[in-house]
Amino acid sequence: METPLADRIVADPDYQLLKSKRSRFGWTLTLAMMIVYYGFILLIAFKKDLLAARIGDGTITWGIPIGFGVIVFTIAVTALYVKRANSEFDELSEKVKRKALK
Repeated sequence: METPLADRIVADPDYQLLKSKRSRFGWTLTLAMMIVYYGFILLIAFKKDLLAARIGDGTITWGIPIGFGVIVFTIAVTALYVKRANSEFDELSEKVKRKALK
């Protein structure tokens, strides 16, 4: 009797590698994002004076570039994940698919 497709995929070492790499990378980026986001929230909660301090003689406070930095960091983390997913993870996925459909 032939092994079901799902069982062949799960037993494939490349699938296990893909699963572990993708999971580890995802959790790493999640941790980085949580540190940046919750760090910003903690600054808002406990260091309002720092965020309200003006930059030089202008009207812009430190809260604006720091908040903008959180947004830019989010975009950068997303771009990093997409880049790696479209290269390394897609290659492994195709390899697993080719083996499973033999």
